[in-house]
Amino acid sequence: MIISVGADERLTIVEAALEILEERGHTVTYYGPEAEGTQPWPQVAQQVGEDVAHGRAEEGILFCWTGTGVSMAANKVPGVRAALCFDAEIARGARLWNNANVLCLSMRLTSEIMLEEIIEAWFETQYEPNESDEACLLMIDELDDNRNAMRNG
Repeated sequence: MIISVGADERLTIVEAALEILEERGHTVTYYGPEAEGTQPWPQVAQQVGEDVAHGRAEEGILFCWTGTGVSMAANKVPGVRAALCFDAEIARGARLWNNANVLCLSMRLTSEIMLEEIIEAWFETQYEPNESDEACLLMIDELDDNRNAMRNG
């Protein structure tokens, strides 16, 4: 699977995620600093979000200090359903009920043990289409459509 990963800093938790993804056999496209330094979190969120929305990646994973910034920015890209996940159960629910396609994580709170559990839950859980969740996802799409219409009109 092709996965886009983005981070505003290259901390050890980012390194651990890249290693886990490689061990699982994924092809990774990385956005962010290679070593020291930072890159604006909206920029990496946009890059990952656009990869997912345009089919250049099947899934995305984003990191920033709290995880909230990259989640907010990624969700501005139409077609992205980014979920900020703090544990495996939240990741599982985001996939199962929300059909999330971008996993957002806090570099501050995510330990390597939690990271492994979250990534396992993320990739082992698939969306199960059902009438209720489909109706909710359609509402999200309509919000995107309304936002775009307001910008253009």
